[in-house]
Amino acid sequence: MNIKLAVRLSRVFFHLVFGLAICALVFPWAGAARRDQSIRRWSRRLLGICGVILEPQGEPLAHALVVANHVSWLDIFVINSLHPCRFVAKSEIRAWPVLGWLVAQAGTVFIARGNRRDLRHAFKGLVHSLEQGERVAFFPEGTTAAQGALMPFHANLFEAAIDAGVMVQPYALQYLDTKGALHPTVDFTGDITFAASTIAILSGAAVHARLVCLPALEARGAHRRELAADAAEAVAAALAR
Repeated sequence: MNIKLAVRLSRVFFHLVFGLAICALVFPWAGAARRDQSIRRWSRRLLGICGVILEPQGEPLAHALVVANHVSWLDIFVINSLHPCRFVAKSEIRAWPVLGWLVAQAGTVFIARGNRRDLRHAFKGLVHSLEQGERVAFFPEGTTAAQGALMPFHANLFEAAIDAGVMVQPYALQYLDTKGALHPTVDFTGDITFAASTIAILSGAAVHARLVCLPALEARGAHRRELAADAAEAVAAALAR
């Protein structure tokens, strides 16, 4: 292990410890605004340690159902560094060392693949959160996809925006190198482990995370399949640009 990687790993470790302390000592007594501020700052610091430079485009809505393509474990922290959300994520994320617990403390709802009971529970929670004015996000592909590819968007959770009467805002995520090409170390697909992905990112060159907040879609009166198709089309067009 080279010195640069060892230093970065130690910084990540101490930042995770700091995050644990915030969740244990601050979150139980903090209001929503302070929690969001803490999540935003912590996420930005994590990205900085990992050599990730955030490049946001467009305007995020303060109250919406956010849907984005899914590339890496970095996605949650890239989005949270801009405007924290209550996430719906696959249950495997809960098993990530330390980070899984941290994202759970930030209000993430975990769903097991193919578990209809989890899906119904998550759906009710999403509608309630949206009706309370919270900002909710999920990855409708259901899993990560290699950069340059976009998997079909599952429509089920789009129904939450319809029931709550809120807009759906698609986000397009790309991770680029200094030359503007797709970054080679960010993909989190196949058999790669969380640890191996983390080491690859920390060992590599700087990553430019381009997060494009696209025009929102009206959910009132729409069908969830139409919303999913329109969101996927918007994200695909943004990625192609």
